Amino acid sequence: MPHYRISEAAALLGVSDDTLRRRIDAGDLPSTTDDAGRAVVPGEALARWAQQRAATPAQHGPTSARNRLEGLVTAITTDAVMAQVELQCGPFRIVSLMSSEAVRDLGLEIGSRAAAVVKATTVIVEAPR
Repeated sequence: MPHYRISEAAALLGVSDDTLRRRIDAGDLPSTTDDAGRAVVPGEALARWAQQRAATPAQHGPTSARNRLEGLVTAITTDAVMAQVELQCGPFRIVSLMSSEAVRDLGLEIGSRAAAVVKATTVIVEAPR
């Protein structure tokens, strides 16, 4: 089973090292030490905790999409018909193309909170070499 150092696990989850350490101290995540004496988190426990954190909030209606990323609007480029909206969702930059009317209807502006909901028929998974 893979184990991740605190900094690696925090980067994978999009949280700070301190946040992860607090979760370990609170008993939310188990940790052990590696051969070098560094704290490590078991990959299986990290995956389970990530799934719990990613649960769709109850205030949103039902949807068939399972990939919902909360973030902040960081850029909006519009013309008369179309708009490009950029979100920063944790460590991820998400870009969406939509109508300019949709941007106005949603009240999107730089700094506003928004969620990217993604449903794709093709998802490519890469593993590190």
